[in-house]
Amino acid sequence: MAKTYDQAYFDKWYRHPDHSVRSPAELRRKVSMVLGQAEFYLGRSVRNVLDIGCGEAPWRSVLRALRPGIDYRGLDASEYVVSRYGRSRHIGLASFGQLAELRFDTRFDLIVCTDVLHYLKPAEIRAGLTGVGEMLEGLAFLEAYTRDDDVGGDRDGFISRAPDWYLREFSAAGLLPCGSQCYLGPRLERHVAALERARLPVS
Repeated sequence: MAKTYDQAYFDKWYRHPDHSVRSPAELRRKVSMVLGQAEFYLGRSVRNVLDIGCGEAPWRSVLRALRPGIDYRGLDASEYVVSRYGRSRHIGLASFGQLAELRFDTRFDLIVCTDVLHYLKPAEIRAGLTGVGEMLEGLAFLEAYTRDDDVGGDRDGFISRAPDWYLREFSAAGLLPCGSQCYLGPRLERHVAALERARLPVS
């Protein structure tokens, strides 16, 4: 039976004290870290963000607090999320795989996809990554967990893969790992020193 990402799901995993795996303070630290990484390599402030699989858009308020005026766009496959928050939080209805065809009138300084990829099938991941690579101006934060991680939270539908599987797929999309689940787009590769890379090239 397919999972339903309705209000009950978000109440359980993001608000209920027995299940919630993230505190507001932890989220702020994470967003600050990702912004810092992106701005270091861009050499300027992040101007716009695409948040894929954004859920109820918890990143939006933190991003706007840290960077007032930032242009935030969210995408999620949950009809509940879009009907309730689509207009007020700028969230459109789309799955990760639809990024193979979906394009906007700009590229993005920061693309975020948290806690999504390890629930998706390989074909959808590969399809969506083509869009990520093409739309990325700066840095992508692709937070995925593997069979080597002690994963908490929602285990229903979790697909246990090796870390190298993700690295191969990200590399095929032109994404360069620079640590802490951050990946640089092809336009920034010339700015990265060898020891900044998460994995050194084979000599």
